[in-house]
Amino acid sequence: MIDEIEKDARERMEKSISALKSQLSKIRTGRAHPSLLDGIMVPYYGADTPLKQVANVVAEDSRTLALTVFDKSVSAAVEKAIMQADLGLNPMSAGTVIRIPMPPLTEERRKDLIRVVRGEAEQGRVAIRNIRRDANSDIKELLKEKEISEDESRAGEENVQSLTNEFIKKVDQMLSDKETELMEV
Repeated sequence: MIDEIEKDARERMEKSISALKSQLSKIRTGRAHPSLLDGIMVPYYGADTPLKQVANVVAEDSRTLALTVFDKSVSAAVEKAIMQADLGLNPMSAGTVIRIPMPPLTEERRKDLIRVVRGEAEQGRVAIRNIRRDANSDIKELLKEKEISEDESRAGEENVQSLTNEFIKKVDQMLSDKETELMEV
């Protein structure tokens, strides 16, 4: 039973790590990366549609993204959606191809982004600690119901704690990698 609790906790912690990875990938550094535009929705025939479904996004070089819009009639809506996404990007249209030059990051903007990244990392840590709390309360419930011994309970809680430490280290590593990436010129 404790194994199931630990397995569930590990799976949930891995999901928290992948969610954090997804959030951090949306925070732009000086480099152009197609995932930067992942969260953008474009009004397409009356429905909000993910940008990926109306255009092909590629990194032309380290400072430019290029979008090839599938339906030329949507080009203006795509440009407008990118500008409204509040990413600080200015798309330039050339027919069906929309180029997005990446403006260089100012020192002040880098510091703001680092603050955002640290906030995201802290949310990741909190999520992992909440999973630990849930797992420990499940173990205590088993102990209360006399389904496991106190030694098994203590061992289970220690295992959950070591799992928590492992995932917190992953969060800290992701944070330091992203901070380094942001501070590179």
